[in-house]
Amino acid sequence: MSAPLPPILPTTVTRISAIGRRFRRTSTRPEKLGTFIGVFTPSILTILGVILFLRTGWMVGNVGLLGAIGIVVIANAVTFATALSVGTVATNMRVGAGGAYYIISRSLGVEIGAAIGIPLFLAQAFSVTLYAFGLAESFQLIWPSLPLRPTATITILIVALLAARGADLALRLQLPIMGGIVLALLALGIGVARNIPETAELAGASSGLGFWPVFAVFFPAVTGIMAGVSLSGDLKHPERSIPRGSIAAVLVGFVVYLGVVVALGLAATPEDLINDNLIWFTLAGGFGFLIFPGLWGAIFSSAVGSILGAPRTLEAMVDDRVLPRFIGKRIARIEGPGIPLIISIAVALGAVMLGDLNAVAPVLTTFFLTTYGMVNLVAGIERLSGDPSFRPSLRVPSWISLAGAFGCFWVMYLINPLALAVAIVVEVGVYLIMRRRALAAPWGDLRRGALMALVRSTVLQLRRLPEDPRNWRPNILLFAGDPRKRAALVRFAAWLVQDRGILTVSDLRVGSLEDLGSSVEERTVKLNRDLDEMGVVAFGEVDIVEDFINGVIDVAQANGIAGITSNTVMFGWSEKPDRQAEVLRIIERLATIGISAVICHPRAFSTQKRRQIVVWWGGLQNNGDMLALFSHLMSLNPEWRNAQITLKSIATSDMMIQRNQSLLERVIGEARIDAHIEILRKSDDLSISEQIFRESQGADVVLMGLRTTAPGDEEAYSQRIEELAEGLPSVLFVRSAGIFRGRLLGEQPDTVNGRN
Repeated sequence: MSAPLPPILPTTVTRISAIGRRFRRTSTRPEKLGTFIGVFTPSILTILGVILFLRTGWMVGNVGLLGAIGIVVIANAVTFATALSVGTVATNMRVGAGGAYYIISRSLGVEIGAAIGIPLFLAQAFSVTLYAFGLAESFQLIWPSLPLRPTATITILIVALLAARGADLALRLQLPIMGGIVLALLALGIGVARNIPETAELAGASSGLGFWPVFAVFFPAVTGIMAGVSLSGDLKHPERSIPRGSIAAVLVGFVVYLGVVVALGLAATPEDLINDNLIWFTLAGGFGFLIFPGLWGAIFSSAVGSILGAPRTLEAMVDDRVLPRFIGKRIARIEGPGIPLIISIAVALGAVMLGDLNAVAPVLTTFFLTTYGMVNLVAGIERLSGDPSFRPSLRVPSWISLAGAFGCFWVMYLINPLALAVAIVVEVGVYLIMRRRALAAPWGDLRRGALMALVRSTVLQLRRLPEDPRNWRPNILLFAGDPRKRAALVRFAAWLVQDRGILTVSDLRVGSLEDLGSSVEERTVKLNRDLDEMGVVAFGEVDIVEDFINGVIDVAQANGIAGITSNTVMFGWSEKPDRQAEVLRIIERLATIGISAVICHPRAFSTQKRRQIVVWWGGLQNNGDMLALFSHLMSLNPEWRNAQITLKSIATSDMMIQRNQSLLERVIGEARIDAHIEILRKSDDLSISEQIFRESQGADVVLMGLRTTAPGDEEAYSQRIEELAEGLPSVLFVRSAGIFRGRLLGEQPDTVNGRN
């Protein structure tokens, strides 16, 4: 009997078996399952499914015997890597209910777990429909007039009724179904052994499809190893059963598919293999009647596994608060999840109404492959991160897991690039929604360990790289106290960093550790929460010191790690002269160890559309480059975008005017800063402070340099900067003291450096 090429019916990649005792949330736990019944059997029944019977011959006919062997080897290599990754993760953690969703969410976080779990549920529910259509099409091989959609609908309802009665009946049916598959394989083997021709065609049909399109059709056949993982909550010893059962299922499936490929390739011509959907029955001869029980049993068991697995995935997400609580409610007459089962049935029946799922099937296969790819990624990253808590009994090199992840994503692309794009869009969308909900999981995950490994590797590499002024970034340590009381100061610090460096906000507490130490953790949590609510990206820390001056110096020296240390300390403005003088003393001591400093006096801004930033350039202190750089960084912030930067300088002669003009033009040209230049002649009627005040009218912020102060001059200089700031808008006083002092805008000639 022959028929045209049938539509693709992908084997569901993640199949939760119709096995196990009733799943209860009561104190009375059912008897736990072992490796054979709980993992191996459901996995192998999923692997030896509809593609084994209806697609293997078609594959051999298209690409030939050698090509088909190559497809089986490559596909099983990817699956075997995934089985090893599953075993690695399972032997490192207690795998709870939820299967693949549980593993991913506990490893990569609840947001990524939800991004995989929701598409996984949809794929499991839609797979019921796919297998129902597959069963209906197999019936049509015998009864061609049988209506497709009504038959599929009835199949779903029967499967749903079985699921509502619990998994006990499915457990009893599982072994007979496996027996039916074994009989079908024996029938094929006997028939082929009796009819092996003297010569066999090793090449495929001349009009056959290419290697990779055929590979894309076949690959879903070998992706059923998660079936046992999905029963993780019902296993007696999941840490032993999952790796043993999964790996054994992959190896047995590989041997079976390899044997069937060789048998079909030797016994039939490529044209017969492509055109005859019932080639198994033709080759089996008088034993053909043994084929149908195995075919129907494999398809039906996969459909039952889907309808049992989909609700359990939903239920696990409800437990993690990914989905609303009411979805997890139980119904008295339904064993296991109640409302989740009804939702799964509704989705499956709704898919029947679409009429044809051939266009949807690649998307569903892509969702399942995403699950396998993520599990491989989890195992690979866990191994690479060097997390001390990752101590699996089954040790697998990271490159195997990462290669398995790459293989899964690569196969997704081969199957259907559009389906891959749809899957990515859906999963990223779910992830972003979960991030907006800010779910707090009561468990840790490997993201912190992976990032720690990345940070360690980065700082070790950073240590070996030479420092250069062009790579300088402002890493600011801000002593702000309570950020809510000094919000403007904190925002100024964030503007200066402008996502280029690192901002640390310190709440410095003067006192003894005995009195204040117990409150550090609580205060740190509150400080970071306040910063988050303010929208400021910064690290908050609470430091206990015995006195203010020495405490600031100690914290500044200790802050940071490796080559990422705080190179600039920032203080708020103090109305107390003695405290301002203390700050100046601290700045002098910080300068001796190469740490720059900023004193910020924030005030209200004007309402003008284009803000004005004025930088006063002058003196012999080499502060000018940092002043100009900070003004540029501020202008990059959305609140200061398109701000006009004006570099101003006061000169006492025409020659100095020309010199300063040339110097500043060269600086902004080489530094590529968009700024205006104004060189002013010293007024005979006004003091420097008065002239700065007059020329700074209309500005939103003014930046000026701080000079070196000799011991004992701090009080006088404190009064001086207070006079300069009087009546001005927001003011930043900057003291550059790093190793690149005078060179932050690029390598300048010595004549330029000497006058910044």
